[in-house]
Amino acid sequence: MTVRGVLAAVLLLILVPAPARAAPTGLSAVAPGTSDVRWSVQPSSAKGPDGRDFIIRRAAPGETLTDYVGITNLTTRPLAFTVYGTDAYNTDDGSFALLPAAEKATDIGSWIGFGAAKYTVPANTRLDVPFSIKVPVDATPGDHAGGVITSIAEETLDAQGQKVLVDRRVAARVYLTVAGAVAPTLKIDTVRLEYTQSTNPTDGGEMTVRYLVRNTGNLRLRGTGAVRVTGPLGWELARTEAMAIPELLPGGSVTVTEKIIGLQPAVRLNAEISIEPANFDQKLPAVTRGTTVWAWPWALVVLLSLALLYLIFRFIRHRSSRRRPKNLPTTLDPAPAQ
Repeated sequence: MTVRGVLAAVLLLILVPAPARAAPTGLSAVAPGTSDVRWSVQPSSAKGPDGRDFIIRRAAPGETLTDYVGITNLTTRPLAFTVYGTDAYNTDDGSFALLPAAEKATDIGSWIGFGAAKYTVPANTRLDVPFSIKVPVDATPGDHAGGVITSIAEETLDAQGQKVLVDRRVAARVYLTVAGAVAPTLKIDTVRLEYTQSTNPTDGGEMTVRYLVRNTGNLRLRGTGAVRVTGPLGWELARTEAMAIPELLPGGSVTVTEKIIGLQPAVRLNAEISIEPANFDQKLPAVTRGTTVWAWPWALVVLLSLALLYLIFRFIRHRSSRRRPKNLPTTLDPAPAQ
């Protein structure tokens, strides 16, 4: 039957461990609609799953590593999977993501190789597939992130009843640290402040703080960020609670937005952003950056202006009254007779 349309839809499920909970044993995908295509992917060994959440390895430039990924067919019929490696990146909100199928890998994804491009897994069976990571001799030191992807392209019907081709992908994360000099560094870029006053002067106003956090080093980093707002003479007006900065891959970034309400205008407000970066081995020195915004207390300005006008008016009246003659004659002498 002829395919009338192609839908570039990708279902990419990434394994993320939840805090204070048991780590999941693998990934699974369920096809939309009435399809019964279901499978899971997890780090494995030649003898089966080894309890890892992610594939995390270390290597020297020029070294070749071997690892395994377990593909479990959760259906009652054999499934044929396409397998390959790809690169990871951070989305705008800092989430971990893998390149689309149409985009070619240029980093660790291009170093990952399988013995075959496709594998068929029998019904209700797990297949532990070996793969290699060939690190180039000129690989840059530090962290490289990607994923091992298993995919199935299948025809289905869209909302209009037309046949479309859907590529469903399930992946296991791969982190590789290449030996060499490391420089874990976070940087705060493009800080923007906005201040809006309330219609009720007693309610203060709202400050919106937006800042870009960029990983300019070569190790993946996470951290916490906070904002401190001060007025004239360093008077502290507000301080936010620590906000978690998601794990940023080298070159990755995320824009953080914080809102502070009930902030009284103090003519000039200074916001200082402080980021405490940390990798998974150590805590690093804090990074700070500040900027200012005008916040005129307009209600107070109007009152002071009215008071000033009143004082000027009183002063003018007082000066005018002092210049008038104090003793004016009340009668005039009659003119002399002619």
